[in-house]
Amino acid sequence: MPKPATDAETAEAATSEAVTARHEDPDAGRAGDHGGRGRLGSPGATLAVTSAATALALMNYTAPMLDLPALTQAFGTPASAQAWLLNGTPLGLAVVLLVAGSLADDHGRRRVFLLGTLGLGLTTALGGLAGSTLTFTLTRIAQGAASAAVLAASLGLIAQAHPGGAARIRATGVWGAFVSAGIALGPLLAGALGSLAGWRWTYEVLAAGTLLVAAFGARALAESRAPRTGRPDVAGALTLGLALGALLTALTLGRDGWLRPSVGVLLLAAVVLTAAFVLVERRGPAPMIDLALFRRPAFRAATAGALFTGLAVIGFFSVLPALLQRGTGMAPLTTAWLFLLWSGTAFVVALQVRRLAGRIPAPYQLALGFVLSTAGVLTLFGAVEDVAWARLLLGLLVAGVGSGLLNAALPRLAVDSVPPERAAMGSGANNTARYIGSSAGVALALALATAGPDTALVASAALGLAGAAVTLVAAKG
Repeated sequence: MPKPATDAETAEAATSEAVTARHEDPDAGRAGDHGGRGRLGSPGATLAVTSAATALALMNYTAPMLDLPALTQAFGTPASAQAWLLNGTPLGLAVVLLVAGSLADDHGRRRVFLLGTLGLGLTTALGGLAGSTLTFTLTRIAQGAASAAVLAASLGLIAQAHPGGAARIRATGVWGAFVSAGIALGPLLAGALGSLAGWRWTYEVLAAGTLLVAAFGARALAESRAPRTGRPDVAGALTLGLALGALLTALTLGRDGWLRPSVGVLLLAAVVLTAAFVLVERRGPAPMIDLALFRRPAFRAATAGALFTGLAVIGFFSVLPALLQRGTGMAPLTTAWLFLLWSGTAFVVALQVRRLAGRIPAPYQLALGFVLSTAGVLTLFGAVEDVAWARLLLGLLVAGVGSGLLNAALPRLAVDSVPPERAAMGSGANNTARYIGSSAGVALALALATAGPDTALVASAALGLAGAAVTLVAAKG
Protein backbone atom coordinates (compact mmCIF):
# COMPACT_ATOMS: atom_id res chain seq x y z
CA MET A 1 0.00 0.00 0.00
CA PRO A 2 1.27 3.52 -0.70
CA LYS A 3 2.31 5.51 2.36
CA PRO A 4 0.26 8.59 3.22
CA ALA A 5 2.02 11.82 2.34
CA THR A 6 3.77 13.60 5.18
CA ASP A 7 3.16 17.27 5.90
CA ALA A 8 6.55 18.09 4.40
CA GLU A 9 5.77 16.15 1.23
CA THR A 10 2.39 17.84 0.95
CA ALA A 11 4.01 21.25 1.33
CA GLU A 12 6.67 20.36 -1.22
CA ALA A 13 3.99 19.24 -3.70
CA ALA A 14 2.04 22.44 -3.16
CA THR A 15 5.18 24.51 -3.72
CA SER A 16 5.92 22.59 -6.92
CA GLU A 17 2.39 23.17 -8.20
CA ALA A 18 2.68 26.88 -7.42
CA VAL A 19 6.01 27.16 -9.25
CA THR A 20 4.60 25.29 -12.25
CA ALA A 21 1.56 27.55 -12.30
CA ARG A 22 3.82 30.59 -12.21
CA HIS A 23 5.87 29.07 -15.04
CA GLU A 24 2.75 28.65 -17.13
CA ASP A 25 1.33 32.09 -16.38
CA PRO A 26 3.90 34.50 -14.94
CA ASP A 27 1.41 37.37 -14.75
CA ALA A 28 -1.09 35.45 -12.61
CA GLY A 29 -1.66 36.89 -9.16
CA ARG A 30 -0.27 40.36 -9.88
CA ALA A 31 -2.26 43.35 -8.73
CA GLY A 32 -4.37 44.80 -11.48
CA ASP A 33 -3.96 41.77 -13.75
CA HIS A 34 -6.86 41.25 -16.11
CA GLY A 35 -6.13 38.09 -17.99
CA GLY A 36 -2.35 37.82 -18.37
CA ARG A 37 -2.70 34.72 -20.50
CA GLY A 38 -4.45 36.69 -23.23
CA ARG A 39 -1.29 38.69 -23.79
CA LEU A 40 0.92 35.69 -24.44
CA GLY A 41 2.47 35.46 -27.90
CA SER A 42 1.01 32.79 -30.14
CA PRO A 43 2.88 29.45 -30.30
CA GLY A 44 3.43 29.90 -34.03
CA ALA A 45 4.95 33.37 -33.66
CA THR A 46 7.14 32.18 -30.78
CA LEU A 47 8.43 29.25 -32.81
CA ALA A 48 9.06 31.40 -35.90
CA VAL A 49 11.02 34.12 -34.08
CA THR A 50 13.09 31.77 -31.92
CA SER A 51 13.86 29.48 -34.87
CA ALA A 52 14.94 32.41 -37.05
CA ALA A 53 17.21 33.79 -34.33
CA THR A 54 18.67 30.33 -33.72
CA ALA A 55 19.39 29.87 -37.42
CA LEU A 56 21.18 33.24 -37.56
CA ALA A 57 23.21 32.39 -34.45
CA LEU A 58 24.31 29.12 -36.07
CA MET A 59 25.06 30.89 -39.38
CA ASN A 60 27.32 33.23 -37.47
CA TYR A 61 28.88 30.22 -35.74
CA THR A 62 29.66 28.33 -38.96
CA ALA A 63 30.63 31.17 -41.31
CA PRO A 64 34.35 31.14 -40.31
CA MET A 65 34.54 27.44 -41.22
CA LEU A 66 34.63 28.53 -44.86
CA ASP A 67 36.47 31.81 -44.24
CA LEU A 68 39.33 30.26 -42.27
CA PRO A 69 41.93 30.45 -45.09
CA ALA A 70 40.91 34.06 -45.89
CA LEU A 71 40.93 35.04 -42.22
CA THR A 72 44.32 33.44 -41.69
CA GLN A 73 45.73 35.38 -44.63
CA ALA A 74 44.10 38.67 -43.66
CA PHE A 75 45.32 38.54 -40.06
CA GLY A 76 48.61 36.71 -40.63
CA THR A 77 47.48 34.09 -38.12
CA PRO A 78 50.12 31.42 -37.31
CA ALA A 79 49.09 27.76 -37.57
CA SER A 80 49.24 27.32 -33.79
CA ALA A 81 46.60 30.03 -33.28
CA GLN A 82 44.17 29.17 -36.07
CA ALA A 83 41.94 27.12 -33.80
CA TRP A 84 41.02 30.30 -31.92
CA LEU A 85 39.48 31.80 -35.05
CA LEU A 86 36.95 28.94 -34.95
CA ASN A 87 36.78 28.42 -31.20
CA GLY A 88 35.97 31.93 -30.02
CA THR A 89 32.21 31.52 -30.44
CA PRO A 90 31.91 28.00 -28.95
CA LEU A 91 34.01 29.15 -25.98
CA GLY A 92 31.62 32.04 -25.32
CA LEU A 93 28.67 29.71 -25.79
CA ALA A 94 29.97 27.06 -23.42
CA VAL A 95 30.85 29.53 -20.65
CA VAL A 96 27.63 31.57 -20.72
CA LEU A 97 24.94 29.04 -21.65
CA LEU A 98 24.32 27.77 -18.12
CA VAL A 99 24.22 31.31 -16.73
CA ALA A 100 21.90 32.37 -19.56
CA GLY A 101 19.56 29.46 -18.87
CA SER A 102 19.33 30.31 -15.18
CA LEU A 103 18.87 34.02 -15.83
CA ALA A 104 16.17 33.29 -18.41
CA ASP A 105 14.20 31.13 -15.97
CA ASP A 106 14.64 33.59 -13.10
CA HIS A 107 14.37 37.01 -14.77
CA GLY A 108 12.42 36.41 -17.97
CA ARG A 109 13.03 34.29 -21.05
CA ARG A 110 11.79 36.98 -23.42
CA ARG A 111 14.07 39.56 -21.81
CA VAL A 112 17.16 37.36 -22.04
CA PHE A 113 16.30 36.33 -25.60
CA LEU A 114 15.95 39.93 -26.79
CA LEU A 115 19.13 41.06 -25.04
CA GLY A 116 20.98 38.14 -26.58
CA THR A 117 19.63 38.81 -30.08
CA LEU A 118 20.49 42.50 -29.85
CA GLY A 119 23.96 41.72 -28.49
CA LEU A 120 24.58 39.16 -31.23
CA GLY A 121 23.70 41.67 -33.94
CA LEU A 122 26.02 44.33 -32.54
CA THR A 123 29.00 42.04 -31.85
CA THR A 124 28.66 40.40 -35.27
CA ALA A 125 28.90 43.83 -36.89
CA LEU A 126 32.04 44.52 -34.84
CA GLY A 127 33.51 41.19 -35.93
CA GLY A 128 33.31 42.31 -39.53
CA LEU A 129 35.49 45.30 -38.64
CA ALA A 130 38.20 43.31 -36.80
CA GLY A 131 41.79 43.86 -37.91
CA SER A 132 43.73 41.15 -36.08
CA THR A 133 43.49 37.59 -34.78
CA LEU A 134 43.06 38.87 -31.22
CA THR A 135 40.29 41.36 -31.94
CA PHE A 136 38.42 38.90 -34.16
CA THR A 137 38.68 36.19 -31.49
CA LEU A 138 37.43 38.57 -28.79
CA THR A 139 34.42 39.58 -30.88
CA ARG A 140 33.74 35.91 -31.56
CA ILE A 141 33.75 35.15 -27.83
CA ALA A 142 31.27 38.01 -27.32
CA GLN A 143 29.13 36.62 -30.16
CA GLY A 144 29.17 33.24 -28.43
CA ALA A 145 28.02 34.79 -25.16
CA ALA A 146 25.15 36.56 -26.94
CA SER A 147 24.27 33.38 -28.86
CA ALA A 148 24.11 31.56 -25.53
CA ALA A 149 21.32 33.86 -24.40
CA VAL A 150 19.47 33.28 -27.67
CA LEU A 151 19.76 29.48 -27.59
CA ALA A 152 19.00 28.97 -23.89
CA ALA A 153 16.01 31.31 -23.85
CA SER A 154 14.66 29.98 -27.18
CA LEU A 155 13.98 26.47 -25.91
CA GLY A 156 12.54 27.89 -22.69
CA LEU A 157 10.13 30.05 -24.70
CA ILE A 158 9.20 27.13 -26.96
CA ALA A 159 8.60 24.83 -23.98
CA GLN A 160 6.33 27.44 -22.39
CA ALA A 161 4.39 28.02 -25.62
CA HIS A 162 4.07 24.27 -26.36
CA PRO A 163 3.32 22.59 -23.01
CA GLY A 164 3.87 19.02 -24.17
CA GLY A 165 2.78 16.11 -26.32
CA ALA A 166 2.75 16.17 -30.10
CA ALA A 167 2.89 19.97 -30.24
CA ARG A 168 6.17 20.07 -28.34
CA ILE A 169 7.63 17.21 -30.37
CA ARG A 170 6.83 19.10 -33.56
CA ALA A 171 8.11 22.45 -32.20
CA THR A 172 11.43 21.09 -30.93
CA GLY A 173 11.84 19.18 -34.20
CA VAL A 174 11.37 22.40 -36.17
CA TRP A 175 13.79 24.24 -33.87
CA GLY A 176 16.34 21.44 -34.29
CA ALA A 177 15.88 21.64 -38.05
CA PHE A 178 16.69 25.35 -37.97
CA VAL A 179 19.87 24.51 -36.07
CA SER A 180 20.81 22.40 -39.11
CA ALA A 181 19.64 25.17 -41.47
CA GLY A 182 21.87 27.71 -39.76
CA ILE A 183 24.82 25.35 -39.91
CA ALA A 184 24.15 24.82 -43.63
CA LEU A 185 23.58 28.42 -44.66
CA GLY A 186 26.48 30.05 -42.78
CA PRO A 187 29.26 28.67 -45.01
CA LEU A 188 27.12 29.14 -48.12
CA LEU A 189 26.59 32.83 -47.31
CA ALA A 190 30.27 33.22 -46.49
CA GLY A 191 31.26 31.59 -49.79
CA ALA A 192 28.89 33.71 -51.87
CA LEU A 193 29.64 37.06 -50.24
CA GLY A 194 33.33 36.28 -49.83
CA SER A 195 33.76 35.71 -53.54
CA LEU A 196 31.81 38.86 -54.42
CA ALA A 197 32.72 41.46 -51.81
CA GLY A 198 35.13 39.95 -49.26
CA TRP A 199 34.71 38.07 -45.98
CA ARG A 200 33.79 41.14 -43.92
CA TRP A 201 30.42 41.54 -45.64
CA THR A 202 29.30 38.14 -44.36
CA TYR A 203 29.23 39.43 -40.80
CA GLU A 204 27.60 42.75 -41.65
CA VAL A 205 24.74 40.97 -43.45
CA LEU A 206 24.30 38.55 -40.53
CA ALA A 207 24.30 41.49 -38.12
CA ALA A 208 21.52 43.24 -40.05
CA GLY A 209 19.40 40.08 -40.15
CA THR A 210 19.84 39.45 -36.43
CA LEU A 211 18.84 43.00 -35.48
CA LEU A 212 15.75 42.65 -37.67
CA VAL A 213 14.72 39.48 -35.82
CA ALA A 214 15.26 41.29 -32.51
CA ALA A 215 12.78 43.95 -33.63
CA PHE A 216 10.18 41.31 -34.56
CA GLY A 217 10.79 39.47 -31.30
CA ALA A 218 10.08 42.58 -29.25
CA ARG A 219 6.57 42.63 -30.73
CA ALA A 220 5.80 38.91 -31.02
CA LEU A 221 7.08 37.32 -27.81
CA ALA A 222 5.49 37.22 -24.38
CA GLU A 223 7.34 36.96 -21.09
CA SER A 224 7.59 33.83 -18.94
CA ARG A 225 9.70 33.00 -15.93
CA ALA A 226 9.99 30.73 -12.91
CA PRO A 227 12.12 32.75 -10.49
CA ARG A 228 14.22 31.37 -7.66
CA THR A 229 15.83 33.19 -4.77
CA GLY A 230 19.54 33.97 -4.97
CA ARG A 231 21.96 35.94 -7.12
CA PRO A 232 23.51 34.96 -10.46
CA ASP A 233 26.17 32.29 -10.09
CA VAL A 234 29.24 34.41 -10.90
CA ALA A 235 31.66 31.99 -9.19
CA GLY A 236 30.34 29.09 -11.24
CA ALA A 237 30.65 31.03 -14.49
CA LEU A 238 34.21 32.09 -13.62
CA THR A 239 35.48 28.60 -12.73
CA LEU A 240 33.79 27.05 -15.77
CA GLY A 241 35.23 29.72 -18.08
CA LEU A 242 38.76 29.27 -16.72
CA ALA A 243 38.48 25.48 -16.99
CA LEU A 244 37.39 25.68 -20.63
CA GLY A 245 40.04 28.26 -21.43
CA ALA A 246 42.75 26.01 -19.99
CA LEU A 247 41.44 22.96 -21.86
CA LEU A 248 41.19 24.69 -25.23
CA THR A 249 44.60 26.30 -24.88
CA ALA A 250 46.12 22.90 -24.08
CA LEU A 251 44.46 21.29 -27.10
CA THR A 252 45.55 24.17 -29.33
CA LEU A 253 49.18 24.01 -28.14
CA GLY A 254 49.13 20.22 -28.41
CA ARG A 255 49.53 20.33 -32.17
CA ASP A 256 53.12 21.53 -31.57
CA GLY A 257 53.86 18.69 -29.13
CA TRP A 258 51.60 16.88 -26.65
CA LEU A 259 54.41 16.12 -24.19
CA ARG A 260 55.40 19.75 -23.61
CA PRO A 261 55.21 20.80 -19.92
CA SER A 262 52.90 23.72 -20.70
CA VAL A 263 50.31 21.35 -22.19
CA GLY A 264 50.40 19.09 -19.14
CA VAL A 265 50.06 22.02 -16.74
CA LEU A 266 47.08 23.40 -18.64
CA LEU A 267 45.35 20.01 -18.72
CA LEU A 268 45.89 19.64 -14.97
CA ALA A 269 44.54 23.14 -14.42
CA ALA A 270 41.45 22.24 -16.45
CA VAL A 271 40.81 19.20 -14.24
CA VAL A 272 41.28 21.18 -11.01
CA LEU A 273 39.06 24.03 -12.18
CA THR A 274 36.36 21.60 -13.28
CA ALA A 275 36.39 20.07 -9.81
CA ALA A 276 36.14 23.58 -8.35
CA PHE A 277 33.14 24.28 -10.60
CA VAL A 278 31.36 21.15 -9.35
CA LEU A 279 32.07 22.19 -5.74
CA VAL A 280 30.71 25.69 -6.35
CA GLU A 281 27.55 24.31 -7.95
CA ARG A 282 26.95 21.94 -5.04
CA ARG A 283 27.22 24.66 -2.41
CA GLY A 284 25.77 27.67 -4.20
CA PRO A 285 22.28 28.94 -3.25
CA ALA A 286 21.25 29.45 -6.91
CA PRO A 287 23.59 27.34 -9.07
CA MET A 288 23.73 27.61 -12.85
CA ILE A 289 23.08 23.88 -13.03
CA ASP A 290 21.23 21.85 -10.44
CA LEU A 291 23.51 18.81 -10.11
CA ALA A 292 20.57 16.78 -8.81
CA LEU A 293 19.34 16.71 -12.41
CA PHE A 294 22.10 14.22 -13.19
CA ARG A 295 20.17 11.66 -11.15
CA ARG A 296 17.66 11.58 -14.02
CA PRO A 297 18.65 9.05 -16.70
CA ALA A 298 17.05 11.13 -19.46
CA PHE A 299 19.04 14.21 -18.44
CA ARG A 300 22.27 12.22 -18.34
CA ALA A 301 21.53 10.83 -21.80
CA ALA A 302 20.76 14.30 -23.17
CA THR A 303 23.97 15.75 -21.73
CA ALA A 304 26.16 12.87 -22.91
CA GLY A 305 24.56 12.98 -26.35
CA ALA A 306 25.19 16.72 -26.64
CA LEU A 307 28.83 16.41 -25.50
CA PHE A 308 29.66 13.71 -28.02
CA THR A 309 27.74 15.50 -30.76
CA GLY A 310 30.17 18.36 -30.31
CA LEU A 311 33.25 16.15 -30.04
CA ALA A 312 32.52 13.66 -32.81
CA VAL A 313 30.33 15.54 -35.28
CA ILE A 314 30.60 19.33 -34.99
CA GLY A 315 34.32 19.24 -34.23
CA PHE A 316 35.27 17.39 -37.41
CA PHE A 317 32.75 18.97 -39.79
CA SER A 318 33.80 22.44 -38.57
CA VAL A 319 37.24 21.95 -40.10
CA LEU A 320 36.23 19.87 -43.14
CA PRO A 321 35.77 22.88 -45.51
CA ALA A 322 39.26 24.16 -44.65
CA LEU A 323 40.73 20.66 -45.13
CA LEU A 324 39.12 20.43 -48.57
CA GLN A 325 40.39 23.85 -49.60
CA ARG A 326 43.93 23.24 -48.39
CA GLY A 327 44.34 19.66 -49.46
CA THR A 328 42.78 19.86 -52.91
CA GLY A 329 42.73 23.54 -53.81
CA MET A 330 38.94 23.32 -54.04
CA ALA A 331 37.18 26.68 -54.42
CA PRO A 332 35.50 28.04 -51.26
CA LEU A 333 32.05 28.09 -52.85
CA THR A 334 32.44 24.47 -53.96
CA THR A 335 33.26 23.41 -50.40
CA ALA A 336 30.24 25.39 -49.22
CA TRP A 337 27.95 23.37 -51.49
CA LEU A 338 29.51 20.13 -50.23
CA PHE A 339 28.97 21.30 -46.66
CA LEU A 340 25.37 22.08 -47.59
CA LEU A 341 24.86 18.46 -48.66
CA TRP A 342 25.70 17.32 -45.11
CA SER A 343 23.90 20.07 -43.19
CA GLY A 344 20.99 20.36 -45.63
CA THR A 345 20.31 16.64 -45.30
CA ALA A 346 20.38 17.11 -41.52
CA PHE A 347 17.79 19.90 -41.86
CA VAL A 348 15.37 17.76 -43.89
CA VAL A 349 15.76 14.75 -41.59
CA ALA A 350 15.26 16.84 -38.44
CA LEU A 351 11.99 18.19 -39.85
CA GLN A 352 10.67 14.70 -40.57
CA VAL A 353 11.98 12.87 -37.53
CA ARG A 354 8.96 13.80 -35.40
CA ARG A 355 7.26 10.88 -37.13
CA LEU A 356 9.67 8.58 -35.27
CA ALA A 357 9.10 10.17 -31.86
CA GLY A 358 6.43 7.69 -30.81
CA ARG A 359 8.33 4.68 -32.14
CA ILE A 360 11.96 5.25 -31.15
CA PRO A 361 12.79 6.67 -27.68
CA ALA A 362 15.03 9.73 -27.83
CA PRO A 363 18.16 8.01 -26.37
CA TYR A 364 17.95 5.28 -29.04
CA GLN A 365 17.42 7.95 -31.67
CA LEU A 366 20.62 9.62 -30.46
CA ALA A 367 22.52 6.33 -30.62
CA LEU A 368 21.25 5.71 -34.17
CA GLY A 369 22.31 9.22 -35.13
CA PHE A 370 25.84 8.59 -33.85
CA VAL A 371 26.08 5.27 -35.70
CA LEU A 372 24.96 6.81 -39.01
CA SER A 373 27.27 9.79 -38.57
CA THR A 374 30.16 7.41 -37.90
CA ALA A 375 29.27 5.36 -40.99
CA GLY A 376 29.32 8.52 -43.08
CA VAL A 377 32.66 9.64 -41.66
CA LEU A 378 34.25 6.25 -42.35
CA THR A 379 32.98 6.44 -45.93
CA LEU A 380 35.02 9.65 -46.29
CA PHE A 381 38.24 7.82 -45.34
CA GLY A 382 40.75 8.44 -48.12
CA ALA A 383 38.27 10.55 -50.10
CA VAL A 384 39.15 14.02 -48.74
CA GLU A 385 42.68 14.40 -50.08
CA ASP A 386 42.10 12.50 -53.32
CA VAL A 387 38.55 13.88 -53.88
CA ALA A 388 36.88 10.57 -54.58
CA TRP A 389 33.57 12.18 -55.49
CA ALA A 390 31.29 9.15 -55.17
CA ARG A 391 32.45 8.33 -51.63
CA LEU A 392 32.65 11.99 -50.68
CA LEU A 393 29.03 12.63 -51.62
CA LEU A 394 27.75 9.36 -50.12
CA GLY A 395 29.63 9.95 -46.86
CA LEU A 396 28.27 13.47 -46.47
CA LEU A 397 24.73 12.27 -47.19
CA VAL A 398 24.83 9.44 -44.63
CA ALA A 399 26.49 11.63 -42.02
CA GLY A 400 23.81 14.27 -42.66
CA VAL A 401 21.06 11.78 -41.86
CA GLY A 402 22.81 10.98 -38.59
CA SER A 403 23.20 14.67 -37.72
CA GLY A 404 19.52 15.28 -38.42
CA LEU A 405 18.54 12.58 -35.94
CA LEU A 406 20.85 14.11 -33.34
CA ASN A 407 19.61 17.67 -33.89
CA ALA A 408 15.96 16.62 -33.55
CA ALA A 409 16.36 14.43 -30.49
CA LEU A 410 18.64 16.65 -28.39
CA PRO A 411 16.36 19.69 -27.88
CA ARG A 412 13.32 17.50 -27.13
CA LEU A 413 15.22 15.44 -24.59
CA ALA A 414 16.78 18.58 -23.09
CA VAL A 415 13.42 20.11 -22.12
CA ASP A 416 11.58 16.85 -21.41
CA SER A 417 14.27 15.66 -18.97
CA VAL A 418 13.89 18.58 -16.53
CA PRO A 419 10.97 20.02 -14.54
CA PRO A 420 8.88 22.56 -16.52
CA GLU A 421 10.12 25.50 -14.44
CA ARG A 422 13.74 24.64 -15.33
CA ALA A 423 13.26 24.41 -19.13
CA ALA A 424 15.84 27.10 -19.95
CA MET A 425 18.32 25.53 -17.51
CA GLY A 426 17.87 22.20 -19.29
CA SER A 427 18.44 23.91 -22.63
CA GLY A 428 21.49 25.72 -21.27
CA ALA A 429 23.01 22.53 -19.88
CA ASN A 430 22.43 20.65 -23.11
CA ASN A 431 23.90 23.34 -25.33
CA THR A 432 26.80 23.90 -22.91
CA ALA A 433 27.75 20.24 -23.25
CA ARG A 434 27.40 20.48 -27.04
CA TYR A 435 29.69 23.50 -27.36
CA ILE A 436 32.22 22.28 -24.81
CA GLY A 437 32.44 19.21 -27.02
CA SER A 438 32.64 21.22 -30.24
CA SER A 439 35.35 23.53 -28.87
CA ALA A 440 37.47 20.57 -27.85
CA GLY A 441 36.57 18.74 -31.07
CA VAL A 442 37.70 21.63 -33.30
CA ALA A 443 41.03 21.98 -31.50
CA LEU A 444 41.56 18.21 -31.58
CA ALA A 445 40.61 17.89 -35.27
CA LEU A 446 42.96 20.69 -36.30
CA ALA A 447 45.78 19.19 -34.25
CA LEU A 448 45.27 15.69 -35.68
CA ALA A 449 44.82 16.98 -39.24
CA THR A 450 48.49 17.97 -39.30
CA ALA A 451 49.15 14.24 -39.80
CA GLY A 452 46.54 14.14 -42.59
CA PRO A 453 42.74 14.41 -42.73
CA ASP A 454 42.30 10.64 -42.32
CA THR A 455 43.72 10.88 -38.79
CA ALA A 456 40.99 13.33 -37.86
CA LEU A 457 38.44 11.06 -39.56
CA VAL A 458 39.45 8.07 -37.45
CA ALA A 459 39.18 10.14 -34.26
CA SER A 460 35.73 11.40 -35.26
CA ALA A 461 34.51 7.87 -35.97
CA ALA A 462 35.86 6.52 -32.66
CA LEU A 463 34.23 9.36 -30.72
CA GLY A 464 30.94 8.78 -32.56
CA LEU A 465 30.81 5.13 -31.53
CA ALA A 466 31.74 6.11 -27.98
CA GLY A 467 28.88 8.64 -28.02
CA ALA A 468 26.36 5.97 -28.99
CA ALA A 469 27.53 3.65 -26.21
CA VAL A 470 27.74 6.32 -23.49
CA THR A 471 24.31 7.73 -24.35
CA LEU A 472 22.63 4.33 -24.04
CA VAL A 473 24.41 3.54 -20.78
CA ALA A 474 23.45 6.92 -19.33
CA ALA A 475 19.81 6.46 -20.31
CA LYS A 476 19.55 3.15 -18.49
CA GLY A 477 20.75 4.63 -15.22
